[in-house]
Amino acid sequence: MITGIKGARVRRAAAAVITAGAVLSTGALTAAPAQAVTKPTITAKGGYVMNNGTGRSLFTKAADTKLSTGSTTKIMTAKVVLSQSNLNLDAKVTVQKAYSDYIVDNNYASSAHLIVGDKVTVRQLLYGLMLPSGCDAAYALADKFGSGSTRAARVKSFLSKMNSTAKSLGMTNTHFDSFDGIGRGSNYSTPRDLTKLASSAMKSSTFRTVVKTKSTKQKATTKSGGYRYYNWDNTNPLLGTYTGTIGVKTGSGPEAKFCLVFAATRNGKTVIGTVLASTSVANRTADAKKLLNYGFAV
Repeated sequence: MITGIKGARVRRAAAAVITAGAVLSTGALTAAPAQAVTKPTITAKGGYVMNNGTGRSLFTKAADTKLSTGSTTKIMTAKVVLSQSNLNLDAKVTVQKAYSDYIVDNNYASSAHLIVGDKVTVRQLLYGLMLPSGCDAAYALADKFGSGSTRAARVKSFLSKMNSTAKSLGMTNTHFDSFDGIGRGSNYSTPRDLTKLASSAMKSSTFRTVVKTKSTKQKATTKSGGYRYYNWDNTNPLLGTYTGTIGVKTGSGPEAKFCLVFAATRNGKTVIGTVLASTSVANRTADAKKLLNYGFAV
């Protein structure tokens, strides 16, 4: 039995322990973590980021809102080509006048500057598609890999493949009416859907090699049997400016504004995401970097 002054001291000590425990318990529930990461603010209308390894969403802003995609559409063009059975990347394609005329007809759309009569490989067309964002290269690939007896029929067939691929990937808020992003009123996707697409496309080693290439020099055969070199630089501003960048694709246009699908790997973690309808080229880059930083921090 504890009595007198000694007993009072024990009781006070016990009470102090209980009180301290209650404070610690309450503090654990209410205090902010010491390393809390602030969710970034971006200028883009829509944004989405996920952990590519786990598929976990890390950031959303209007992630399921349908927006114009600009040339980020070309990710699907490449995906459809690379999904063809028995694909021969070294197969030669002759550049048609229709491809260069298309560039002129669309107010000198972004171009790989393919020369009529040149013979280029499918692999080279993928570089021309994804680095300088060549709409002429996109047209050549749609013409090559669509089915039909006329060029118009082949393009229509290729667009059908783009949309069926989107459906198979669960891109429920996406539709393509264009092989390059120059839409005809019904070419749209969402930040979440485009990130799904990029994640799937990055499973292809060929795609990964192409989209992480900062610049390339490609030798093509000319109409006369000689050769020429095509020099293409990647429009992705993150390559060389953001450590760990491995892709993916820029996009822009009057309706699309400034878009970027991006991916980077650091310490074994790959973060992949999309910003759509950013307000300028500079803000598009800043938005992507903010989202990558956040993705790696959370």
